[in-house]
Amino acid sequence: MNQPQVIYEEKDFLVINKPAGLVVHGDSPSVVDWLLEHYPEVKKVGDNPAERPGIVHRLDKDTSGVLLVCRTQRAFVYFKKQFQEHRVKKTYLALVYGIPKERSGEINKPLGLKPNTTRRTVHTAHAKMVKPALTRYRVRQIFGRLPSKYSLLEVEPLTGRTHQIRVHLASIGHPVVGDPLYTPKSKSKEVGLPYIGRMFLHAESLEFTPPAGGADGRRLKIAADLPVELQALLSSL
Repeated sequence: MNQPQVIYEEKDFLVINKPAGLVVHGDSPSVVDWLLEHYPEVKKVGDNPAERPGIVHRLDKDTSGVLLVCRTQRAFVYFKKQFQEHRVKKTYLALVYGIPKERSGEINKPLGLKPNTTRRTVHTAHAKMVKPALTRYRVRQIFGRLPSKYSLLEVEPLTGRTHQIRVHLASIGHPVVGDPLYTPKSKSKEVGLPYIGRMFLHAESLEFTPPAGGADGRRLKIAADLPVELQALLSSL
């Protein structure tokens, strides 16, 4: 199992590049296991440090990329508020099936939990825990030949709902390549697409203002390159 890589570090927080296939917390191995070994000071940080020490936001297991971790309670309180007030800009890269009709736009659809499942849905009439959700996207590049064309999207979730990007993109007919939950079987079996063992969703960057005293108060943008398996997939299209 690949381990996280530290890409930025200050005394109050650090930013890591999480590999796909590694959960943030819960099962083992996890990001939390790695943190407790390498940054034991996080043990008492957070709202529920016994379960999620240092964790102020999360990525799905099969999503790779930038994850911010708090090393002190001071930083946790600060960044929790920053995320709640949408002051942290999160940018993802997603390869999706097809080409969106609009090359850029917003998807403004509430999300809810489908009864008796772990799946989220935009069809909220009978869903539970329904919350507003807003996602902005733009097409960065188009790959492939008809009828098998794919779009690499730059995606910015303006809210932080579970599976938000995946459900929103599927709801407009362009699910994330390799997504086992929200991709119709007709697309998941598309001929000619190499199997990569994960979905093509990568947290490319976080942009934020660090706590007072860090980085001279300037806004930071921390980015992580696409993993090699995703680069290889794009090269094959």
